[in-house]
Amino acid sequence: MKKATLVTRIIQYSILSIIVVIVFVPIVILVFGALKTRGELLSHPYALPIPPRWENITLILSQPQFSFWQMMRNSLVVMIAVTLGVVVICSLAAFIFARMDFRGKHWAFNLFTLGLMFPINVAILPVYFVLRQLVLIDNLWGVIIVQTAFQLSGNIMILRGFFTAIPAELQDAAYIDGCNAFDFFWRVLLPLAKPALAAVAALTMIMSWNDLLVPLVVLNDDKFWTLPLGTMQFQGQYGQDLSLVSAFVVLSALPTIIFYLFAERQIVSGLTAGAVKG
Repeated sequence: MKKATLVTRIIQYSILSIIVVIVFVPIVILVFGALKTRGELLSHPYALPIPPRWENITLILSQPQFSFWQMMRNSLVVMIAVTLGVVVICSLAAFIFARMDFRGKHWAFNLFTLGLMFPINVAILPVYFVLRQLVLIDNLWGVIIVQTAFQLSGNIMILRGFFTAIPAELQDAAYIDGCNAFDFFWRVLLPLAKPALAAVAALTMIMSWNDLLVPLVVLNDDKFWTLPLGTMQFQGQYGQDLSLVSAFVVLSALPTIIFYLFAERQIVSGLTAGAVKG
């Protein structure tokens, strides 16, 4: 190996090692803190939890005032509904923009891309007024509709890029065999687009699970709280007991971490496939 290449490799690994330390040290401290008493966390935050205080976990899982299981159920309902809605709507819209020709097609697609310029933080006030008029405040459907709407633009672009990259000869062959447009979409395009659909579904699930702003604005009744909102409220009430707050945060983040570990390959392969051709 050449000396210049060796120096470059050392620099790369050094930078990556620093990034790993920056990312993982807070996570490790959080996990350690979840298994300590409040005094142990304040006096020895970096020490191993010996012995581990599992009562922090059991207390949260059995606490009636902050029902962890109810908040997890609400988060699961919202996440599954949003993911199904996004995958169905975005796949149909992306198919139309990628494989169909109609007047105003490019204008309509550019209108969708403009949606990327208006994040939910900017539009949350008018969204709240609309939901109030529709009587969707303190309703999980209000959260589902808003999260779905603001996930459409980016995911339509991802799927459109993948659908456009599929050879037109496959569509011609399907039409010769007697397929109509929907048959080609259902029987040919969707099976080929599984990596891109998996990436869209995985990204949507993670976004929905971690979203705080929309539930914070829409949900007031604690029986409808999702886990991010419950974590914020729990931290506000038990802010003095940092070990208990750490345990609640770890339990809330654990499903997302496990899911991402299994879905990482699908996310990377789907996004890469969607970027082949725009």
